[in-house]
Amino acid sequence: MDKYYSSTLFTRHNRPLHTLWLESQAWFCAHELGRLSARFFDEHCIRKLDPDQYRNVQLLRYGQCQETMMVSESGAYTLLAHHHIPENRHLRWWLTHEVVAVLRDGQSAAFEDVPRLGQMCWPGGRTATLLYWQSEPWVRMRDMPVMMAGEAAGHSPMAKRKMSWRECAQRALRMHGV
Repeated sequence: MDKYYSSTLFTRHNRPLHTLWLESQAWFCAHELGRLSARFFDEHCIRKLDPDQYRNVQLLRYGQCQETMMVSESGAYTLLAHHHIPENRHLRWWLTHEVVAVLRDGQSAAFEDVPRLGQMCWPGGRTATLLYWQSEPWVRMRDMPVMMAGEAAGHSPMAKRKMSWRECAQRALRMHGV
């Protein structure tokens, strides 16, 4: 059997919505989301999405593994916008403020030592994406030229004295209270 995922079940108006937290984002069962929005999301509807907004997964639903078409959070909002009915405004609010919030909170409490993304701001409005892992900030190698260009122009904390990039990142994090 292929890898299967265990879902979290939410209910709205006595209708189920199986959800999944995968790769730091919420995913929703397309069929059930369609029922909640009074629209059947078939392959024609799904083709309106970008390839990263949908996927088929083996999902454990009702005690059985089933191949299930899932749409990401951004895919769900796209489908709701394309097939607008007034109730979709309430459905979007429920997805955002209840479903996704519960899924996200459940993951952050369970995995404190999991890598997570952050952002470091430099003087002059430049930013760099950081990866926090094993209690340390890590900078992507492709962001280093931008950071070093600021040093040459005298816009970075590294201009006063020569520091390693790790020291510089830690200093910038302390400056921003991270």
